Parts: sequence; structure tokens; C-alpha cells
Amino acid sequence: MFDYRYHALSLAAVLFALALGVLIGVAIGDSNLVSSAKNGIVHNLNSEVGEARHQVGQLQEKLTDEEAFASGLYPLAVHELLNSRAIGLAFLGGSSDRVNSLVRTSVTGAGASLATVIAVREPLDLEGIARGAAGTHYAGLAGSIPLVERFGQLAGRQLVSGGQLVSRELLSRVRGSLLSAFDGQLGRLEGLVVMRAEPPGMTPAQTEASTAFESGFVAGVSAAGVPVVGVELNGTEPSQVSWYKSKGVTSVDDLDKTAGQAALVYGLSGDRGTFGVKPTADSLLPSVGSSPGQP
Repeated sequence: MFDYRYHALSLAAVLFALALGVLIGVAIGDSNLVSSAKNGIVHNLNSEVGEARHQVGQLQEKLTDEEAFASGLYPLAVHELLNSRAIGLAFLGGSSDRVNSLVRTSVTGAGASLATVIAVREPLDLEGIARGAAGTHYAGLAGSIPLVERFGQLAGRQLVSGGQLVSRELLSRVRGSLLSAFDGQLGRLEGLVVMRAEPPGMTPAQTEASTAFESGFVAGVSAAGVPVVGVELNGTEPSQVSWYKSKGVTSVDDLDKTAGQAALVYGLSGDRGTFGVKPTADSLLPSVGSSPGQP
């Protein structure tokens, strides 16, 4: 006898098997699609990375060639531009062996000598300076910011010009309190490189005194008619270019670059401006043919 229930169950089993097969097939198909898409993406990414690396290699090779060209051209660009001049280097607020070395290399490559290197002790030892200045009107500078600035003018003028005997004797007496480092001898200079920094941890009163001295110091050098160039490295933070500019001082913000060293030499030879690669710079170098020191 024909059993409809058996027929219905058989048909349900067939339909279930068919549905299961369809689901498995779809799942397998989707997996293949995902795998295929993944492989395609990886292939494309590998191609793009390979192309990017190739471009980087080409750019690096080009940059190396240009740096080699600039380094080869540099000696010709500054040759004897500072012929036999005595140049000084003053650190205000912290010294740097690297800056010392870069400045020395730059000026000697242009025919000059780095005759004097000083580092002003900051915070200023006002009490020590006042004791050394006993018997002069600078004995009261510990309590007078205007007197600190005038003393800075005296120190700057004396450093580059040699000055009068009285001034030399006064600075000799206060040198231990004023300077943390001194190399060379006091004598007439024909150019001064200044590197300013802002020592951390100073009180507002100490900052005010240091700022007054520094302003007077730069003013004293400028009043003596000696070119002043403020320098810093490309990565110096915070930048001191705005301070140099406020004092009317030529500045170079990339001393650690060949162009920066050339700009330093041109600045010492008489070019004025704000040179370098930072947003505060007017140009990388002085205009061609504008340098007063060019032969």
C-alpha cells in the first residue's frame, strides 16, 4: 500500500539535502571569492610598495648627487671671502660643541680664523659680577636692570674692539663670574657669531637680567661696527630667529647644512637678512652678486 507520509518525508529529505548543498556551495564559492580578492589586493599593494621604494631610491640618489655637488661648490663660493679676518663666537645661555665645530669649519674654509670663543654664564651671577666691579658704577648692577644692560654693552664692545685699558681690566676682574668658558684672547675681532639659547629653570628675575644683558651685548657689538650673525641648527627648538631679528641681527637657521654655512660666511662678510629653511627665513641665501665681500 502506498504511504503518503513516507513519500512526504522522502521529499523533505531530498529538499533538505538540496538546500544544504546549495548553502555549502555558496559558502565555498564565497570563500574562493574572498581569497581571490585578498590575493588581488596583496598583489596590488606589493606592486605599489615596490614602485614607491623604487621612487625613493631614485630620489635618494638624486639628493646624494645634489649634496655632493653643493659640497664641491661650497669651497669655491666662499674662497677667501673672509681673508685673514679674526672671528669670534659667543654663546648666550648654553654652549654647543657641534655649533663650535661648524662655525670653526665655516670660517676657516673662508680664510678666517676663529680667534675667540666665549660662553656667558646664565643665569647671570650678578652678585659675583658686582663684587668684581667694586669701585666702579657697575658695582650696583645686581639691583638695576638698566645697569645690567649697559654692562652688556660694555662687554660686547670690549669683546670685539679690544677697548680701553680700564674696560679690559674690569672684564678681567669679572670674567670668572661672567663667563663659563673662554678660549682665545681678547683682541680686535672683525666678525662675531652668536648662538642664543634659553636655559630652563630660570626665575622671571633671572630671565629679565639675562635678556637685558644679551640685548646690551649685541647692541655693543653692533655699535662697534662689527658684523653680527645669529645662528642655530635646523632642529633647534625653540627657534631664536625672531629674537635675532628684533635686535637687527642677520641670522642663519640651518647652520648644520651646507647652505647655512655659506650663509654664515656671507653674513660675516656684510650681507644682511634672515637666511635658512624655516618659515621665518626670507631666503636660503643672499641674492647672487649682492655680497659685499665677493671679489
